[in-house]
Amino acid sequence: MNEEQHRYYNRAIALSYFTLLYNIIEGLVSVAFGINDEALTLLGFGVDSFIEAISGVGILQMVFRIRKNPSASVSAFELTALRITGVCFYLLSAGLFSGIIANVLYNHSPQTTLAGTIISFVSIVVMFWLYRQKKRTGKALNSSPIIADANCTMVCIYMSVVLLLSSAVFELTKFMYVDIIGTIGIMYFSMKEGREAFEKVKGTSDCNCS
Repeated sequence: MNEEQHRYYNRAIALSYFTLLYNIIEGLVSVAFGINDEALTLLGFGVDSFIEAISGVGILQMVFRIRKNPSASVSAFELTALRITGVCFYLLSAGLFSGIIANVLYNHSPQTTLAGTIISFVSIVVMFWLYRQKKRTGKALNSSPIIADANCTMVCIYMSVVLLLSSAVFELTKFMYVDIIGTIGIMYFSMKEGREAFEKVKGTSDCNCS
């Protein structure tokens, strides 16, 4: 490995650590405000961030593996992280579906979605930056796994856009079903990510989510 490759692998590792830390912080903040504001979309977004952190542990292990040997097979640790991630995404989807039913039955709406608007905007900016940096690093290393991870970051951007739109529209209109529609969007992407996690375990998907 030459000096330039070593530098780019160190960057890939730093980006993975940053992604992991950011998702944990984003999850804590989102869940706290989601509960306080009774905003189901924001709550689901926060739980999703925790699941992304679990996935991030597997991604970090992947980067260490390919730095050591780019042709090495996927490790048992990575496969376990993918299975746990997939199960968690499906459980989140089921929980959100239950929340949607409850909100419809009781005509419940959030107290405010201002926090969701701010959090989602910050998330879009950070995740787009991560996408660009990971994509650039993956191309410099000619690494398909790192490029695939960058592409999967786009799903986080899509979810952030869903949260931003639902939060902003509700804050402006107070139309109760906007939060429910936003939650359906988060549930859709959670189910999609859960399915892709299990497809990756089976080796039928490389998560080219762009």
